[in-house]
Amino acid sequence: MSSSEQSLSASASAESRRRFARKKRRRKANPTGDMALVEHLRELRRRVIISVLALLAGTILGFIWYAWSPPGVQTLGEIMRGPYCSLPQEMRADFSNDGECRLLATSPFEMFLLRMKVGALAGLVVSSPVWLYQIWAFITPGLHKGERRWTMSFVAIAVTLFVAGALLAYFIIDIGLEFLLTIGEEAQIAALTGGQYYNFVLALIVIFGVSFELPLIIMMLNIVGLLHYDAIQGKRSYVVIGVFIFAALLTPGGEPFSMLIMAVAVNILVELSFQFVRFNDKRTGYDEIAGWSDLDDEEASELDYTPDAVERAAPIAGGGSTPASASPRPSAGPAPSRQDDRPAAGPAAQESFGPGTFDDVL
Repeated sequence: MSSSEQSLSASASAESRRRFARKKRRRKANPTGDMALVEHLRELRRRVIISVLALLAGTILGFIWYAWSPPGVQTLGEIMRGPYCSLPQEMRADFSNDGECRLLATSPFEMFLLRMKVGALAGLVVSSPVWLYQIWAFITPGLHKGERRWTMSFVAIAVTLFVAGALLAYFIIDIGLEFLLTIGEEAQIAALTGGQYYNFVLALIVIFGVSFELPLIIMMLNIVGLLHYDAIQGKRSYVVIGVFIFAALLTPGGEPFSMLIMAVAVNILVELSFQFVRFNDKRTGYDEIAGWSDLDDEEASELDYTPDAVERAAPIAGGGSTPASASPRPSAGPAPSRQDDRPAAGPAAQESFGPGTFDDVL
């Protein structure tokens, strides 16, 4: 190796070491997470890009899985079509000569768009650990150190709740469909298009999955100190009624069975989150402080502090009474009277003032 090549490799290695040192210093420059507005925007852009890339990769995977799957595994199209095909054959129209359960397509691009839509939903679920982590990682710098340790727990619980809600919706779809399709079956038969059916199924799955995240939101608000048990203790009846109204408004199709299942499941999860809030307040000692909020403005709170008894003071060493031989301090005599400069009023002076003196003056 020539001297020029050695100098070039040495300069390149030195440049790489300096670049690594700069990255290391940049990584350690902000341990508290304090950032300016521009840095917040850059961080948000980075988190969004990572989430979009993960969602795009999951969508491609779902698009492929819709029509192809490994041996022994159902395709995504068969899984989505399962609740409809589980209905009795006399309840659905058959447009195939071989008797296979299929949905109806009424436009040229409908099948492609449905495949894209199902693939996007599958990508949303598959990539949920990534984008949920990105959301929490963007919020984490504004939290305390004790609150940041909930990051992985937040992601795991969020994914578990969403998948649980989606699975519950999937297993009750056939019950809701059977109820809806039997209304007026004496005069008509259901011939669902792919768009109508998949919109119903996807809406139900997403609504159930998102609704199951409500308990997690309650728990995280308690962890960051924005919600405590004393604020929700006597409001369970309002919460139950609100959840039922929420389920009635958002459940697609308007059939009562899905609404009832969703409302009961969400109320159970909300009650579990309330118990977590109660336990966490006791663990952090907030319930003791919260007892002061019930006092009137003019009422003093009770103190648990009892002062200790004060011991008798010890006598001063070498102290004693004043000796009797000590001569008392001489008292000051009476102040000398002030001599009046005016002449004394004698009989001669009185004679100089006649009886009409004051009359003359007036």
